[in-house]
Amino acid sequence: VTLPNSTLLRQTDKPKFTIKRPERRIIMNKRMDRNRLNIGVYHLKPYARTEAHIKDLADCGIDFVICMDSKDRAALDLFHKYGVGAIVSDVVPLWWGGNGAGSGKMHTINTLDKYEAAAASFVDHPAIWGIDIGDEPSALDFPHYGKVFDCVDRLFPNQFPYLNLYPNYASVSHNTAEETECQLGTATYEEHIQRYCENVPADYLSYDFYCFDHNLRVMGVTKHYENLRVVADACLRTGRSMWIVLMVNSHDPDVWMTENNLRFQAYTSMAFGAENITWACYTAGWWSNQVLDGEGNKTQQYDKLKKINAEIRTLADEYMKYRRVSTHFVGFEGNPDMTAVKQEAIESLSTGIFFDVKADNGAPLVVGEMVNRKGDGSVALMVCAADDPRETDPKEYNVTFRAPNRCIRALGGNGYKTVTDLGDGVYAVAVKSNEGVLITAK
Repeated sequence: VTLPNSTLLRQTDKPKFTIKRPERRIIMNKRMDRNRLNIGVYHLKPYARTEAHIKDLADCGIDFVICMDSKDRAALDLFHKYGVGAIVSDVVPLWWGGNGAGSGKMHTINTLDKYEAAAASFVDHPAIWGIDIGDEPSALDFPHYGKVFDCVDRLFPNQFPYLNLYPNYASVSHNTAEETECQLGTATYEEHIQRYCENVPADYLSYDFYCFDHNLRVMGVTKHYENLRVVADACLRTGRSMWIVLMVNSHDPDVWMTENNLRFQAYTSMAFGAENITWACYTAGWWSNQVLDGEGNKTQQYDKLKKINAEIRTLADEYMKYRRVSTHFVGFEGNPDMTAVKQEAIESLSTGIFFDVKADNGAPLVVGEMVNRKGDGSVALMVCAADDPRETDPKEYNVTFRAPNRCIRALGGNGYKTVTDLGDGVYAVAVKSNEGVLITAK
């Protein structure tokens, strides 16, 4: 495996596996503009497909919807009018890993001739960006998925195949006696991701993670960090972009996700280099407290999501000029949210350009190191102020650092932020809990 040449890479970024890359990599250059950070949602049910609803969807900052119907041409016409893309789930045979009972059986059920037949009857539409080919498959089905991916890419020249993977809390082969099924099809999650990279010739890796699921009350955040680490490093090793599905709704109907819950999920993901963020769910799909209720009316989540998406948009153009090369947990020493993370926390970060990056009050920061995609020598830090993911005691403090002989700018969700010169070459940028800030050095 050859890693990108960069002095910014850390020991923790070195691969643990030898990755056998697929012989042919599918580079998606279709209707989705991959030069920008795209924001999606799961589910727009028929009761929320009027023109007013779809305009509201676009106004909320949504680029695409997963689980749309290819035959709802009226809705697709409105999608096209408002610049929204559809990933349709009714065209080719679907496969869902579920509890793992069907692991390894996909090739006998979803044979390639069925995809050929589906393509023969497909009627294209300019709003259809992607073809959903399944969700959360076992690694035992990855070899067949590699063939399916190739097949769908060939049969649908204007669309990309969309496939989403399990999170790291899915069950593995050494589960307990009570867990009789294996979802991942491998002994570890790292191996699950390795097998995907070996078998599926995609230029992206998408997975879902719901860190505020009430079943993950204790371990949700730490597993989120570890899942980000595993997937982001696999993307770095194999040249893929990272896509992630996050939660805007709730497992517990009595609990609503807050603005800061959304910020924490989005900005930690961006600190690990996420280039595509999807929120679940906009209308009924699973769980409770969706963005729209069962009658298509806005809930309190609509304004929250619109606000956070606008913040992401403010950052996105500058952020996408850079690519992630490593991520660090600064100020996390002794933090219980590091329990499941196989990476050491550091007191402060020095990269050779930025020095002694930390919070002035010792608060934990998730810091992504990034380099300019065009190789012009400029670098960036994507910082998430990660001291209060559960929003129990939000604070305001400074991120401080030194960056000698560099032009420094700091961009937050509401625009450019003041970079204060504290003297002796030390700079400070004020942040609030769960805020994301992109600090560039040129």
